Amino acid sequence: MTQESSSKKLARELKRHILILGSCIALMWGVHLINQFLFAGSLNSFGVSPRNPNSLRGIVLMPFLHGSFAHILSNSISFLVLGWLVLIRGLRHFIWVTLVATLVSGLGIWFFGSAGIHIGASGVIFGYLGFLLLHGLFERSLPSIALSLLVMFFYGSLIWGIFPGDPRISWEGHLFGFIGGVLAAKFLARRSKRVYSDG
Repeated sequence: MTQESSSKKLARELKRHILILGSCIALMWGVHLINQFLFAGSLNSFGVSPRNPNSLRGIVLMPFLHGSFAHILSNSISFLVLGWLVLIRGLRHFIWVTLVATLVSGLGIWFFGSAGIHIGASGVIFGYLGFLLLHGLFERSLPSIALSLLVMFFYGSLIWGIFPGDPRISWEGHLFGFIGGVLAAKFLARRSKRVYSDG
């Protein structure tokens, strides 16, 4: 492959990443703006209310609902950075980690969460964090280990978010999202090894 064709491929990949992440962020912000200005925040009632059968739909809706502009801005930045680091592993990885983190985080909150309505994309973000920190360990490849160490250096302090602290913050969503990311990392690493050994 020539240097020119390689740079064109890189440019195409970057455009695709911008489109995917940009669409996710646009959807989050679109829902937030509609919620704030048309519904006065009442759509937040569609989040996850632990052990309430009617709020099971909140597992899917929760990542798109935010309590304030500061909340969604903070989540948007983390989502873009950590989401992109997952996405450079491949679109399949990004989809798997996002789905598993969303499901495990939402179900974890529904079964074990404290009373109240849980909203926000933090569960997905902590899923990305769990995946990025542990994928190198499970896959045991130098690029994956290097990426895990890089994420640990810049974002390792986020790990404290999985422990109880501020009662206004759903630490349960963080914890179960992180667990979902670890599970996705283990599954995808095993799948990669199986593909290599069968190839």
